[in-house]
Amino acid sequence: MKVTYDHETDILQLVFSSAPVEESDEDKPGVIIDFDEAGDVVGFEILDASERVTDPRRIEFVQAG
Repeated sequence: MKVTYDHETDILQLVFSSAPVEESDEDKPGVIIDFDEAGDVVGFEILDASERVTDPRRIEFVQAG
């Protein structure tokens, strides 16, 4: 998984797969879901991230279990 935050555009991007994006859908205003050819989710983009996420520059890894 790859997480990037672009301060200039204020976009937080989470990429789950290296598969090419075939389709994108804005599920909620400012939240874009990217899908591959099979319809599987390959990533998310959050627009205006600094207004939607507490701190888009901070990443915390939590291991379940």
